[in-house]
This record gives sequence, structure tokens and C-alpha cells, in this order.
Amino acid sequence: MADYLIKALAFDGQVRAYAARSTDTVGEAQRRHNTWPTASAALGRTITAGVMMGAMQKGEEKLTIKVEGDGPLGMILVDADAKGNVRGYVTNPQTHVDLNEHGKLDVRKVVGEGTLSVVKDVGLRDHFSGQVPLVSGEIGDDFTYYFATSEQTPSSVGVGVLVNPDNTILAAGGFILQLMPGVEEEIITKVEQGIQASPPVSKLIHEGRTPEEILEQLLGKENVKVLEKMPIQFNCTCSKERFGNAIISLGQKEIEEMIEEDGMANAQCHFCNKSYHFNVEELENLKKAAQK
Repeated sequence: MADYLIKALAFDGQVRAYAARSTDTVGEAQRRHNTWPTASAALGRTITAGVMMGAMQKGEEKLTIKVEGDGPLGMILVDADAKGNVRGYVTNPQTHVDLNEHGKLDVRKVVGEGTLSVVKDVGLRDHFSGQVPLVSGEIGDDFTYYFATSEQTPSSVGVGVLVNPDNTILAAGGFILQLMPGVEEEIITKVEQGIQASPPVSKLIHEGRTPEEILEQLLGKENVKVLEKMPIQFNCTCSKERFGNAIISLGQKEIEEMIEEDGMANAQCHFCNKSYHFNVEELENLKKAAQK
């Protein structure tokens, strides 16, 4: 099954819902950054939440998520757009600690205390941004708190990642359920009961459940109306041209120093780990562009 997400409504429009299978997408991030299990879980959960939040945007809108804790993992940074593209990295990808008291990957311990921030680029000069303290470091709870506090939308966010013994990704996925204004108390109770009765979302993905079946498990098959299905993927927007423009922005003097001291330049993308090489001739051309 390829990765995809769905957008849906439930209970006659009183609940907005998203669900995603992100196993391959998180797996691509794990391969590119060689993340160890607990780092994979933290990054994978953030990527999964990010790609669903990206799907809430329109057209060319994008968003950036930053999880900055004081744990050994360092910062998690994720970019997502409205078309199912997502990319992300962690400062210290080779981070792993012992399992927690429940026998699960201890994401809380590697993330630590800090903040979760979301910046939305909606194509206007001013960006929308919101920041909240991390309430658990488990990622899902932190996004739940973000929606309630920063966007005033009561929500439940569930994200999960299972990792194989060889560090590859066994299963990853998630859901976001949001209560619409004026929702009936009876519906709130049904949603809460559905969440409490459901196994972890990573277990459902591992069992082969589709995003549709995850929402049916949570909300009841008869209550869910799927609106859209969208493929999702790890996709980086970096290019040699973009890095060339970044070098131009350094100015003539810095480029001249690169030519004289190293005779070349190497640039590496944080998001996908791809490297770009610039030889002397290319640097000379960039220096000319900087003069202009």
C-alpha cells in the first residue's frame, strides 16, 4: 500500500477528520538521515502531523513546524505543503535511549521540555505563526495542545511510528480529529469514546488498516464521509540553482576566498542530505553574478 492521506467529515459535518499512512514517507526520512529508533519515532511523528496539517492549507500555501526541546535530540524541523509533500530533519539523528516504563520508544525523554511552533506561509507578506510550550514531548499531545491554544480548535492528534530491529520503519501513520463550532455534546462523547477504545494508530497501520478504516475505527463507519484522497511523499525542494543563489548572496569577497582557499565549494541540504559541488569555473560565474 502506498502512502496517502484522506480528508473527511463525520457526524454530518460536526467533526473534521484527517488520517494518513506515512510508513514509506517516514522510511525515506530515516534512510536519508540514518536516524536511530527513538529519533525516528520523534521525527516520524512530527512528519506525519506535518503532512496532515499541510493538507489543511490551500494552493501554494506551506507551513514549517519546529519542535525545540532541551533533550539530546535537539531541534526537529518539518516543512509541508498543501499537495502532500513533506520533508524534515533532526539536529542529532543518531539519538536513542532505553524504552520507557510502558516498553515503548521514549520520545518524551529525547525531546525534553521546550516549545512547538508553526509558521504558515499563505502567500502574503506577513506569515501566521503560533507557538506553545511542549506539554508532554510525545508530539501527538503537543499538537493537540497547539490546536486548542493557538488555533482555538478543539482537536485530538494521534501519531505513531514502529521501528524494525534493523532501524528501518515498520509502520507509521496518524489522525487528526477536529470539533467544529456548535458540535453537540453527544458527538463529543462519541468521539472521546472512540479514541479511548481504539488501539494505537501505529498498531492499526501495522495491521494493514487503511486511513479510511482508521477513521471508521475511531468514529464509526456509518458516520464518516470521505471528501478527498491525496498521495503523500518525502519531497525536498532543494536544487543546485538554489544553493548557487545562496552563494551569490554571500558576496564577491566570500566567493573569492572560496576560490583561493579551497578551489571549490560543497553545500549540503539539511532536509534531505543531498550534496552539491561547485568547481572553480562555477564559482567564478557566481562571483560575476554577485558583482551585478
